[in-house]
Amino acid sequence: MKFGLKLCAEERSATELVDDAVRAEEAGFDFAALSDHFHPWIDEQGESPFAWTVLGGIATATERIEVGTGVTCPTIRIHPAIVAQAAATVATMMPGRSFIGLGTGENLNEHVTGERWPRPDVRRDMLREAVAAMRALWSGEMVTMRGEHYVVESARLYSVPEDPPPVLVSASGSESVSLAAEIGDGLIGTAPDADLLSTYRAEGGGGRIAYGEITVCWNEDPDEAMDTVMRCWPNLALAGSLNTELALPKHFEDATRLVREDDLRPSVVLGPELGDYLGSVEAFDRAGYDGVWFHQVGEDQEGFTAFAERELLPALRAS
Repeated sequence: MKFGLKLCAEERSATELVDDAVRAEEAGFDFAALSDHFHPWIDEQGESPFAWTVLGGIATATERIEVGTGVTCPTIRIHPAIVAQAAATVATMMPGRSFIGLGTGENLNEHVTGERWPRPDVRRDMLREAVAAMRALWSGEMVTMRGEHYVVESARLYSVPEDPPPVLVSASGSESVSLAAEIGDGLIGTAPDADLLSTYRAEGGGGRIAYGEITVCWNEDPDEAMDTVMRCWPNLALAGSLNTELALPKHFEDATRLVREDDLRPSVVLGPELGDYLGSVEAFDRAGYDGVWFHQVGEDQEGFTAFAERELLPALRAS
């Protein structure tokens, strides 16, 4: 398996994210995934720098680690032709070590241009068409296309990498898994769901990479870790359409007032015990995933990275 670090743009400034990526490389992580948001989920998280500027900084500050977005929505807030140019430029700065994670997005980020927020089936159609436009542009040829959702008019990317970045598609349900198998080079999942991954493989995703995300809060004191998650990431407990339909951080704050510690415990690894982290990774391994990234909640990114370098990554690679 490959092991990565989440670069959480909702909680970290642009400069801090570049520093986090450098530490991740030095600690021995294989890859890092940068979130791409316009807003944080709640105001307490406090940040939301432009992902593509941050990726440029990371490209110049690192040498080995693979880096991509986890994930970008290329459908409403930013036209897919512009996302294609951004991803191509990053790929020229990090040859052979960039990827782009894509998803259908959240109203939280996409409503800011004043466009309406479509139904889930429409959002999937938009993503399918957006990926087709992006792949066409990555050829370096002149592209004109007039689809149901997008127009690309006489556009050519001149700064293109030798190999386009792999497209990983975020999926959590049957429709999105089918779409990921159809349009992607890989899958991003948030739970060790063996049935979901089996469906992905059966519908065309065989031989393609699948990454999962594990939310953690490393701290010597598990109670302090839980306090941090309750303060900084209570949205972890929200399920279903709430994550995609709520429009403002205030709305998420209102929804998370009902969240209790017991609602969060099944979804996060807390404290310093190595075995708890290994158990979470093993669940994704058993489900058939090829790698996982860890999202360390809260300010102590250095503490988690040091723990990973000292204990977690050696133990994972030994097993």
